[in-house]
Amino acid sequence: MKTFAPLAALGGAALLLSACGSADDASTEASADTVEMPADEALSAVTDEAVADPDATATDAPATDTEVGAGADQAADAAANVAAEAAAASEAASE
Repeated sequence: MKTFAPLAALGGAALLLSACGSADDASTEASADTVEMPADEALSAVTDEAVADPDATATDAPATDTEVGAGADQAADAAANVAAEAAAASEAASE
């Protein structure tokens, strides 16, 4: 009896799965329904080639050396300030 219950459950599951694939009309072709099917149907009639948009390829002006140097100086100053604060906090904690 202990071995019959799992076999009965397995048989019931197999029957349940076999009932899922039924079709009313035998002449209907089987096709997998995917997300891409509507997209493929919508694009099947498109024959135009892609065109580059010259306005869309605008680039930013390159940074000058003075702007880069100023940014580096600001970063160095900020790092020095953080180091000084950390040293002060370390000395205060050790006292």
